[in-house]
Amino acid sequence: MTDTPHITDSHCHLDFESLAADLPGVIARASEAGVTRMVTICTRLKNEPSVRAIAEAHDPVFYAAGTHPMSAAEEPLASVDELLALTRHPKMVGIGETGLDYHYTAESAEVQKTSLRIHIAAARESGLPLIIHARDADDDMARILREEHAQGAYSCVMHCFSSSADLARAALDLGFYLSMSGITAFPKSQELRDIFAAAPLDRILVETDAPYLAPPPHRGRPNEPAFTAHTARRAAETFGLEYPEFAARTQENFERLFTKAAAWEPTR
Repeated sequence: MTDTPHITDSHCHLDFESLAADLPGVIARASEAGVTRMVTICTRLKNEPSVRAIAEAHDPVFYAAGTHPMSAAEEPLASVDELLALTRHPKMVGIGETGLDYHYTAESAEVQKTSLRIHIAAARESGLPLIIHARDADDDMARILREEHAQGAYSCVMHCFSSSADLARAALDLGFYLSMSGITAFPKSQELRDIFAAAPLDRILVETDAPYLAPPPHRGRPNEPAFTAHTARRAAETFGLEYPEFAARTQENFERLFTKAAAWEPTR
């Protein structure tokens, strides 16, 4: 274990049933794979207490909270004050996930845009990174990110990035980060790998989005944080690096973006 490169799963959903049913095992397997930190994401604010409890119970786990764009029309619209109140918790380290999804929920585009701007305001005021979900909404996403950034800077990661090169460049031009999920390890994802290969290495994170999108050789199984290592090993090849170096660089990137997680120390 001491020789295993350390890495962070910057986005997972430990409260989802397939992971929550064996949480001690999930976290133990992550540790064995070198995954020393996980950020579990609350996608509906009514679930924030249970997601927070997972982070409180497990030292390697941090959390973020927001309203997922696919839920934006079903949930009460969050307020900036409500999101800011959650950031007082020492292990709450990000705002979101929020964003735009026109693939499944295009009919709620307007409320998604409103929700996104509220989350951006909370990220700007709190100083915590915004966590973005974007699917089939590249033009609106780039426009809103630019408009809001012009109103005041904020930090951001494009989670599970699988959009166009144009959206990647728009995000990178604003100083944002791109996160590599298991999709980047799929055999047919060469075009996506090329987008990442053109990005600065110091803006790259890795994640699972567990329990979704398990990378090879675990396709068809529920994803879990331990599998971050499989994605990261394939990602190291994309950047022409040995795995230990790539892992170290993404650790530095995570700590630069998620400063609150980097500064946290266990109290017990």
